[in-house]
Amino acid sequence: MDIIKSTGYFILAGLCEIGGGYLIWLWLREDKSISYGVFGAIILLLYGVIPTLQPASFGRVYAAYGGIFIALSLLWGWGIDKVTPDKFDIIGGLVSLAGVIIIMYWPR
Repeated sequence: MDIIKSTGYFILAGLCEIGGGYLIWLWLREDKSISYGVFGAIILLLYGVIPTLQPASFGRVYAAYGGIFIALSLLWGWGIDKVTPDKFDIIGGLVSLAGVIIIMYWPR
């Protein structure tokens, strides 16, 4: 599978997981309407489907996805919650992305 296509699936899955979870967070923690929770649940369902489009085994895909999730969560926090990542967040995010490359894309 093309690395760009695979990376796109990871990013889309991450946005669905974080976005869906965020909508449920808003519903339960910020007293938004139940429609936030319902829409969040639908988006989380999509998150569960998208990784199945990856060519690798379940364990490998979800292990690599963990690194993508870390990086996207930091970016989400920075863009949406206005929490600027510090140097340790950035280092950790880069380490996690290095893990993604090794797990998912390193030649075997």
